[in-house]
Amino acid sequence: MSNPLPTFDDVARAATRIKGHAHHTPVLRSSTIDQRLGAQIFFKAENLQRIGAFKFRGAFNALSRFSAEQRRSGVVAFSSGNHAQAIALSARMLNIPATIVMPEDAPAAKIAATRGYGAQVVLFDRYTQDREAIGKRLAQEQGLTLIPPFDHEDVIAGQGTAAMELFEDHGAFDRLFVCLGGGGLISGSALAAKALAPDCEVIGVEPLAGNDVQQSFYQGKIVSIPTPKTLADGAQTQAAGQITFPIIQRDVSQILAVTDQELVRCMRFFAERMKIVVEPTGCLGLAGALQMGEALKGQRIGVIISGGNIDLPKFAELLSR
Repeated sequence: MSNPLPTFDDVARAATRIKGHAHHTPVLRSSTIDQRLGAQIFFKAENLQRIGAFKFRGAFNALSRFSAEQRRSGVVAFSSGNHAQAIALSARMLNIPATIVMPEDAPAAKIAATRGYGAQVVLFDRYTQDREAIGKRLAQEQGLTLIPPFDHEDVIAGQGTAAMELFEDHGAFDRLFVCLGGGGLISGSALAAKALAPDCEVIGVEPLAGNDVQQSFYQGKIVSIPTPKTLADGAQTQAAGQITFPIIQRDVSQILAVTDQELVRCMRFFAERMKIVVEPTGCLGLAGALQMGEALKGQRIGVIISGGNIDLPKFAELLSR
């Protein structure tokens, strides 16, 4: 790689940039889940972050570093929804024109919110078209700066501030469970963990239908898969990033994969027992912790809830199954 990997110093600088702009999200507890696992579970509620997901952290950090010329020309991003909204809102706050490439089957609420923040939305078919190619073409044709959803140093650093807050607020943990799509959140989280709680095991959790990073992790090379069909639309990635994967290889202890059925059960738990709305992708961390079960007994466990953006009719449908 031509550029060095981001470090915890980048995460710390990102925390300074986003302070006062991103929410310092709460950490939630549940005596029910503590009793079930025989452990102390601390949920970092990024579903209560601006735009309803951790993605705001990385987006605002990246855009805040734009030069005056980049701000005038504008930004382009591609995303299934949360990065889209994060870039759109951050761009509006920083007075930067934004164009977002989104799959036509993305949750309607995410598309509407992205447009509501003032971004121009370009729709595509995620199963037949390449969103990255579309983004690069628009960047070249219109002079825009492309900010990808995970494989970018400033994005990774910004996402790491969620775990940084968790450690600073509640001390060290034995294990930290992190939702895993392309690897931006877990890469930043791992950087924070190694600096602030070096004995903490960082565990990534993917949907079983889209376990490309799990395959890559155990094969020692990036494995690409077709666009996975899973309820976890925020984790429908085809491969880990060129920046995120080396950090995952170096700093992540293991990667688990869970079924959509397990995610729905966790959605129901969050809604019924903790009174919060969590999207399927946001349930990955808890589903991974439940899968490990007895192995967590007596431990302090961190779980990052990545987001809560889901169409309410879809939410009701899933919970009624």
